[in-house]
Amino acid sequence: MRIEFTLDCCDLQRTAQFWQAALALDVEGELDGRFIALGRQGVTLTLQQVPEGKTVKNRMHLDLLVEDLLEEVHRLEQLGATRVTPLAREEFGQTWFVLADPDGNEFCVAREPTQT
Repeated sequence: MRIEFTLDCCDLQRTAQFWQAALALDVEGELDGRFIALGRQGVTLTLQQVPEGKTVKNRMHLDLLVEDLLEEVHRLEQLGATRVTPLAREEFGQTWFVLADPDGNEFCVAREPTQT
């Protein structure tokens, strides 16, 4: 079994460019300008163009775990992400920001927990 994540978006090309740069993914395929598959190391993120915009909170989202939280948030903002939470959240021993991709899909950027 293989798992593929699919994300709806209105602006297929812009959203694909964002996620390709954000996650250093390769374009694995494109179908009729409606789907773009991005992947690397066995993980595939498929972007699916839909006519309707996002209106409610995602039921599932990506968590990006990074070593330098503020540096990564800044890099993602330069790529077109926007902050949903202006200040970092802290709970359960974790620190993170909620961001949205250029199409409004939320995702979290969190400090990688230290290994002990």
